[in-house]
Amino acid sequence: MDGTEAHINFDAPAVLRKWPSLANQRTEDATPYLLVDGTLYECLRKLMTKPTTTHHLYEIHTAPQPPLVSAILSGEQIVELARLRNFFDLRSAASQISTGLSSSG
Repeated sequence: MDGTEAHINFDAPAVLRKWPSLANQRTEDATPYLLVDGTLYECLRKLMTKPTTTHHLYEIHTAPQPPLVSAILSGEQIVELARLRNFFDLRSAASQISTGLSSSG
C-alpha cells in the first residue's frame, strides 16, 4: 500500500443491532436491540443473511476506520462493506490459487 489506499480491519470489535419494527418500519420511541457482539466481519455476515427489504432496520456499531467505516453503519453502507469484504475474499482466494499453480509447475 502506498498510503492512499483505505484499509478496513474486519476483525475489529463490532455489534449488530436491530430496530424494533412494525410493518417493516422502525417503531417510534424504541431503541435497537443487540443481535451479535463480535467482529465487523461476523456482523456483516449475519446481516447479509437477513432479507434485503429489512436491511434498513439494522445498524452496526464499531470503532471508526476513516474514510470508509463510521462509528455507526446502516443501510447501504453495510451492504457496500459486505460487497467489499466479498471482493477481498475472492481476490485472496484467486491469489492463493495462482500462487499454488505457480509453485506446482
